[in-house]
Amino acid sequence: MKIIDIAVHLVRLPARREHNWASKMNTPIGHHAIVEISTDEGIVGWGEAPAGATWGGAHMRYYGETPETVRHLVLDHLRPAVIGIDPLDAGLLHARMDKAVKGNPYAKAAIDIACYDAAGRALGVPVASLLGGRHRDGIEVAHSLGIMELDRCLAEATEAVAEGARTIKCKTGLDPDRDVELVSRLRENLGDAVRIRVDGNEGYASVSEAVAVTRRQEQYDLLLCEQPLAGAQALARVAERIESPVMADESAWTVHDVLELDRLGAAACFSCYVTKPGGLYRARQQAEVAEQLGMYCDIGGSIETGIGNAANLQLGAALRIATLPSVCPVSQPSGSGGPRIAGVYYTDDLITEPFRFVDGSVMVPGGPGLGIEVDRDKIEKYRVDR
Repeated sequence: MKIIDIAVHLVRLPARREHNWASKMNTPIGHHAIVEISTDEGIVGWGEAPAGATWGGAHMRYYGETPETVRHLVLDHLRPAVIGIDPLDAGLLHARMDKAVKGNPYAKAAIDIACYDAAGRALGVPVASLLGGRHRDGIEVAHSLGIMELDRCLAEATEAVAEGARTIKCKTGLDPDRDVELVSRLRENLGDAVRIRVDGNEGYASVSEAVAVTRRQEQYDLLLCEQPLAGAQALARVAERIESPVMADESAWTVHDVLELDRLGAAACFSCYVTKPGGLYRARQQAEVAEQLGMYCDIGGSIETGIGNAANLQLGAALRIATLPSVCPVSQPSGSGGPRIAGVYYTDDLITEPFRFVDGSVMVPGGPGLGIEVDRDKIEKYRVDR
C-alpha cells in the first residue's frame, strides 16, 4: 500500500460556548486542519491538526502553528516527501518529514494520524493495536471549565457532575483571588468525591505568585497543578514548594523535554497527546521514556473534533501510564442524545456516530483504524477554505 495523494480541509466546528484559557483569550476553538490521505489500494486515512498560533513552548522553544500554516506545510513540503511511502512505515514516514521540514509538529501529526488510520483499516485492527495493544477501554473524562464567570463555572460543573463527570478541570492563571475562590466554591458545591485539578496555562507572573495561589487552593484538595507558569526550571521551583503533583503541558513536547523535566525534578506527570510530539509514533516514544523515569500522564489535547479525539483515545488506551482523568471530549454529531454538558464542547461533529460515555469515561472506538467514519457532508458544511 502506498500513499498517492494528500488533501487538507480547513473547518470550523460550532462551539457549545466559548472556551478560553490564560494563554488564549480571543481565538475561538474549532478551527482545525483535517488531513485526508489516499492510497493506491483505495483506503483513505484521516488526521487532524488543532493548531493554534498562541500555543507553543517557553522562551521561543516551539512556535505556534495555525490551520493555514499546516495546510501550507502539508501540501507544499510534506506531501512531496511522503508520496509513495507505505502508511505502515511510521519510522520512515517521520524520517522523511523531518528531513523536509524542521519542527512544525502539528502538521506532521496530522499526516502521522492519517497514516495510522489507513494502516489500521488495511489490517483490520484498531490503531491502539498498532501501538502495542489496549490497557483500557475508555478514558475517564475531566470536564474542563474555560475562563468564565464563577457562577457560570459553578453551574456548568454541577451539570457535568450530574451527567457523570467525576473530575473538574479549572482553567486559571489570570486572577489569583478568582482562582482560589473558584476552587473553594467548587469544593463546597460538589463535595469531596469530585476531583479538582487546576491549569494556569503559564499565566502566573512569578514562581512566588504560583506557589502562593496553589497553597491557598490546596486547602480544598487538588488532584494536581498543571503548568502554572512557563518553563521547566520555574516549574521545578514551584514543585519544591507545593504539596500537589505538578503536571507539565507546555513544557512537555518531546522526549528531550521529558528528560529535562525529570532531571530538574520539575514535574511528577505530564500531558501526553498526539500533536505536540508530532504524532502517535513520537507520542508513544515520549510515554515510554516517561514510564521508565517513573512519571505518569493524562491524555490532553486542544478540543479536537472526533477525528483527532479518536487518535488521542487510541493513544490513551495503549499507554500504561495514561492513568489520569483527561480532557478528551465526548464527540457526538448533533442530535445524538449523549451528554449535554459533560465533555461536550461542540454542538456538532465531523463523525457519523457518537462516542459512548459510560460511567464518566469516553470509550475508545473499537473499529479498524481510528474506529470512526467521517461524514463528508459535515466537512463541506463546516469548510472555511472554499
